[in-house]
Amino acid sequence: MKRRIDKSESKATAAGKSQRTGRHKSKDLNVQSRSQWWAWTKVGFLTLCSLVTISFLLEHLSDSVDLTRPSDVGLNYTINIYLKPEEGVRVGVWYTVPKHKWEESKGQDLEWFEKALGDGSPIFIYLHGNSGNRASYPHRIGIATVLSAAGYHVLAMDYRGFGDSTSEPTERGLTTDTLYLYNWVKARSGNSLVCVWGHSLGSGVATNTAVKLQEQGKHFDGIILEGAFTTAKGVNQHPFTWFYWKFPYIQYFLFNPLKDNILELPSNENLKQIKTPLLILHAEDDPIVPFVMAKELYSTAKNAQKSDKRVRLILFESSLGYDHNGLYKDPRLPDFIREFLQSLMA
Repeated sequence: MKRRIDKSESKATAAGKSQRTGRHKSKDLNVQSRSQWWAWTKVGFLTLCSLVTISFLLEHLSDSVDLTRPSDVGLNYTINIYLKPEEGVRVGVWYTVPKHKWEESKGQDLEWFEKALGDGSPIFIYLHGNSGNRASYPHRIGIATVLSAAGYHVLAMDYRGFGDSTSEPTERGLTTDTLYLYNWVKARSGNSLVCVWGHSLGSGVATNTAVKLQEQGKHFDGIILEGAFTTAKGVNQHPFTWFYWKFPYIQYFLFNPLKDNILELPSNENLKQIKTPLLILHAEDDPIVPFVMAKELYSTAKNAQKSDKRVRLILFESSLGYDHNGLYKDPRLPDFIREFLQSLMA
C-alpha cells in the first residue's frame, strides 16, 4: 500500500535533512579551523625556536673571545681597560703600545701603560664600524697591528652596547664615549699627537666628536676616515638592529625600540665645520659605502678648509680587492700614515 506524503511532511523532511547537512558542514568547518590554527601554531613555534637559536648563536659566537685577554687574538703588548663615561655605563678599551715598547710592556700594569702614553709617540683612538667588537678579526686587529708596528699607540674602544661595554648604543652615547676617551688620553699624553681613526660607522662618530671638541675649544690633531659615509640618515636598515636581537630579542617585535633611536652621523655636514687636518682612505670596490661618498666628503672638507694640503684623499684600486674592510693589508699604508703625521708637525 502506497504511503501518501503530504506537502507539510515533505517540507519537514527536507528541513531535517538541511539541518543535518548544516550541522555536518559546521562540524567540518570547525575541524578545519582547528586544524589550520594548529598548523599556524606549529609554524609560529618553529619560527620562534629558529629565531631564538639564531639570536643565541649571533650573541654567543660573536662574543666567544675573552675580551679581557687581547693576547688570545694575537694582540700582545696590549692591556684591557674599562672606563666609565657616564653613570651606569662601562666601555671596554684595548690599549696597544708602539713597537719600541713591546718588550718593556711585558708584565706591566695599568699605571705603566698610562705613563707610556706620554712618551712622545703619536696616539690613535680607533673607532670601529658597526656590529662585532674590538676583537673582530681580521680587519680591526689588523689596523691595531699596523699602527703599533709603525710606532704608534692605539686605543681601540667598544662603544656602549658593543662587545662587553654596557648600556644601549645611541648616537649621543657613542659620541659621549669617544669624548670621554679623548679626555682620558689627553690627560696622560703630554705633548704627543692625538689623532682619531674612524672606520665606517666610526667615521661618523669621529666627525661628531670633532665638532663637539671644537665647541669646547679642543681638537684632534688629525683625523683619518676609512670607508666613510656621508650620513647614516636614510639607510635601509637601522645600524643598531643587531643590538635588539640579543636575547631576549622579543622586545624588538613588541616594543619597536628603534623608533626613537634616530641615527644621523652627518659627516657631510660636520666637515663643513671641522678645521682639523684630514686624511680620507677608501677602496674603490667598497660594496657597502660607495667610493663616490669619499669624493663627496673630500670636496666638502677641501672647500671648508680652503686647502689642498690639509685635506687628502687616497683611493685604493678595485683590482686590489680590499672591499670594505681590507685596507690594513696594503703595504703602503704605514707610509701614507707617516706622511700624514709628518704634515701635522710641519
